Amino acid sequence: MAGGVGFVLGFIAVVFVQHATATVHVVGDTVGWTVPPGNTFYSDWADENTFVVGDSLSFKFPTGAHDVLKVTKESFEACSSDKGIGNVLTTGPATVKLDTAGMHYFICTVGKHCSGGQKLSISVSAASGGAMSPSSLATPTPANSPSSSLPNESGSPTAPAPSSSTAVTATIYVTLSAIVMNLF
Repeated sequence: MAGGVGFVLGFIAVVFVQHATATVHVVGDTVGWTVPPGNTFYSDWADENTFVVGDSLSFKFPTGAHDVLKVTKESFEACSSDKGIGNVLTTGPATVKLDTAGMHYFICTVGKHCSGGQKLSISVSAASGGAMSPSSLATPTPANSPSSSLPNESGSPTAPAPSSSTAVTATIYVTLSAIVMNLF
């Protein structure tokens, strides 16, 4: 019985550690955040990476040589700091947490660095699709099924399936209850 409890605890630990692990992306990898060797350098780098909410970007640059400013799409395309979002990060290395899904745009405001290619646009996904994420534990709902209750064969309505967070919470509660009961 102790082996079974160990297996369950190990499984729970793997699920939560994998779900809680966020990636820190070093922008430009070994090149860092600088005027790049080509205008497509940072877009090529972004295409090779996957970004999800909870990840962070680490902009590695020497303080005083570069900076980082999050901007709107229009400011990104024009290399303008007019519509900056938040403050200019002037001390390197600078870390930015990706806390919302969607497109994010960053530029260097020093001199003509942005027009020289020192700008980054990334697409951030709402959640990772890892095989061991808690959301993968829930039973998927077919794409063509409505979310409202439908009558079953006997004609009485059935309740909609619980959300993935409800299913995960219930699974954890039942598992932890079983472990506690085994301790007594």
